[in-house]
Amino acid sequence: MIIIMQKDATQRQVNNVVARLQQMGCQAFCSEGTENTVIGINNHQHKLNQTVIENLPGVARLMPVSKPYKLASRDFHPADTTISIGNLTIGANHLTVIAGPCSVENKEQILTTAHAVKTAGAHILRGGAYKPRSSPYAFQGLGEAGLELLALAREETGLPIITEVLDPETVPLVRAYADILQIGARNMQNYSLLHAVGEAQHPVLLKRSMMATVDEFLMAAEYILSHGNQQVILCERGIRTYETSTRNTFDINAIPVLKEHTHLPIFADPSHATGKRSLVASIAKAAVAAGADGLAIEVHPNPDIALSDGAQSLTPPQFTELMRQVQKLAAALEKEA
Repeated sequence: MIIIMQKDATQRQVNNVVARLQQMGCQAFCSEGTENTVIGINNHQHKLNQTVIENLPGVARLMPVSKPYKLASRDFHPADTTISIGNLTIGANHLTVIAGPCSVENKEQILTTAHAVKTAGAHILRGGAYKPRSSPYAFQGLGEAGLELLALAREETGLPIITEVLDPETVPLVRAYADILQIGARNMQNYSLLHAVGEAQHPVLLKRSMMATVDEFLMAAEYILSHGNQQVILCERGIRTYETSTRNTFDINAIPVLKEHTHLPIFADPSHATGKRSLVASIAKAAVAAGADGLAIEVHPNPDIALSDGAQSLTPPQFTELMRQVQKLAAALEKEA
């Protein structure tokens, strides 16, 4: 259920509606549109006295939302959400590129990569300090030492940093270093972690699980949004199918489908989608053409000796060429890159 306020409703009237909803045991979320303020109610319709709410000053009408996700839907928030990180704007007519290695390995590796992607035009530096790996014997990341190296790279380049958080207990630590918290595909339905990053009130990039439907993906985002944290970015990174020629099957359909159903920014990760360096550029450009708001690209100064995901990582020169092509494509689509 959402409550649509009248065009001339005052802030006092909006506050009064929110207060009455809270008295009824409901959780209320406000979204200020260009014409109306919309108040979303978080799954407490059975406690709502609709007649009382309909007759409150400033209320235009109540509208049921049939989708299981409420706050992520365009019914609640018709306009595209934008997220600001310093001077960087994510969403709307901006194309944002995240780039960097799968894992932070050492000081030289992360600083070399950071300077290279910055020069090429990337907007955000990525790098894993904590790595969820299929094998317990694979490199698991440097932990807080990796976070410190990412912070050093940010200091030298000015690039905001994004890194993955694996469990609720480490959210405060990672939040202290990172500008964006990443929830990996394996943790998309780790509900304790989703609650924790929602409570952190910090930007979050949520990756689609390899076996999740679009509705399940949006419901995972709803967990974060339900804490009032509206700084959520969705990332399509390929799903698991019968096809084995690539690491995953990139669901290009998901980008326009998500654009229809949600106001949240949509990113694409062609590195994990393909698992092959030679395919990354093609899928990246396809994602931009399909309407993606951003890309996440793995870049390593020497992929052949990378401790993780070397096969899908671009070299700095390859990334520079990709950025040149992506910027031309973005311009043709009237986006800023």
